[in-house]
Amino acid sequence: MKHHTTSLPRATFSGRLRGVVVSTLIAFGAFAATAHGAPEDVEKPDLKFGFIKLTDMAPLAVAYEKHYFEDEGLYVTLEAQANWKVLLDRVISGELDGAHMLAGQPLGATIGYGTKADIITAFSMDLNGNGITVSNEVMEKLKKKLPLQADGKPVHPIKAEYLKAVVDDYKKEGKPFKMGMVFPVSTHNYELRYYLASGGLNPGYYAPKKGDTAGTINADVLLSVTPPPQMPATMEAGTIYGYCVGEPWNQQAVFKGIGAPIITDYEIEKNNPEKVFGVTKAWNDKYPNTHKAVIKALIRAAYWLDEQNDKNRKEAAKMISASNYVGADYKVIANSMTGTFEYEKGDVRKVPDFNVFFRYNATYPYYSDAIWYLTQMRRWGQIADYKPDSWYMDIAKKVYRPDIYAAAAKELIAEGKMKASDFPDFATETGFKPVQNDFIDGIPYDGTKPNAYIDSLKIGLKGKDEVK
Repeated sequence: MKHHTTSLPRATFSGRLRGVVVSTLIAFGAFAATAHGAPEDVEKPDLKFGFIKLTDMAPLAVAYEKHYFEDEGLYVTLEAQANWKVLLDRVISGELDGAHMLAGQPLGATIGYGTKADIITAFSMDLNGNGITVSNEVMEKLKKKLPLQADGKPVHPIKAEYLKAVVDDYKKEGKPFKMGMVFPVSTHNYELRYYLASGGLNPGYYAPKKGDTAGTINADVLLSVTPPPQMPATMEAGTIYGYCVGEPWNQQAVFKGIGAPIITDYEIEKNNPEKVFGVTKAWNDKYPNTHKAVIKALIRAAYWLDEQNDKNRKEAAKMISASNYVGADYKVIANSMTGTFEYEKGDVRKVPDFNVFFRYNATYPYYSDAIWYLTQMRRWGQIADYKPDSWYMDIAKKVYRPDIYAAAAKELIAEGKMKASDFPDFATETGFKPVQNDFIDGIPYDGTKPNAYIDSLKIGLKGKDEVK
């Protein structure tokens, strides 16, 4: 498998140079480490992290470009990966020390869905950042069914019941309605399914006991996997009629004139958790100080991205537009990174929280976020059997590690780099958000009662249901 490797000579060289200086001038090296607040006991300073070409990899790029990794005594190589499966496999094999991951990947791997491995996360990389886009052909059909504003533009968000009317028309013509998402345990798969189900469309079930991993049993809409950067081209070729993906690949469809976003994931679930930074449990156990140092650097990067009402976002958009990071046009990336979203050419609307990296405790790994993903895996059959509430709690606490996050945050506070008020109150934080009422279907989510939540959802497995 060919991997796309970033070329990052400047900082790598400076990092190496610093390493030479430190090893040659021991006394000065010790002074420098103290001055920067860098840990003196990092077990593995040379690291390689993977990422997918998406806007939400930004904390990794910022930690690298702003030398936050180096401040912690870490010399990091960032390497773009071909797709999410390759990325996960390379973390498990040890070819990568850690990676930008889908929030569902550490959970899916830990419970053995697809791949079995103990993966943990101590850092959530962002909130929101995804959208659902349809082709121009579907958009034109939708417009005939949508309510319009006084200026003639569609009312947003476009509810799934209108898309259902279009899907029903395709069915009458004998044409299956096909859409893309990025990975079976991706946020995008669950968000797209949540959206479709809110409008009465069944996105289909998985049946792992029967060897079915397609997830299309009894489906009204056929979902399939496509790597994020390939979404626009796959839709343009007519293989799919729409997709759910992160930025910049929704805005890319608008810029190319091949499709239109119909909803952002902020409108499906306000401030939904998105990517995480994942490592294997074995790696963490072997290099605990290194892991803590990585989390410190990433916290500072996320803070920089949201600092002073997003004042650094244009710089960040320019940074990650480089070919060794996301590799998309600056204007495309800046559209969403600077608080706006273009639904159709010229229809630019304010979405200030489309990308959130730090505020609202975005980086804290909440158990309730982990449990929400597990409820969706159960809802659509990836978890084939009923599990008691205690099982959801146990898996969340096995994978999500706020203890590591808190240790890193406390060091940043002690070093004067961050304030205690920047973080949750670690003395009282339970890891469970208050009951959330911000879903598009209006159904409340209480992370402490996963089975009651699953049973409250109109479409999907409930109780001890199994896919026959």
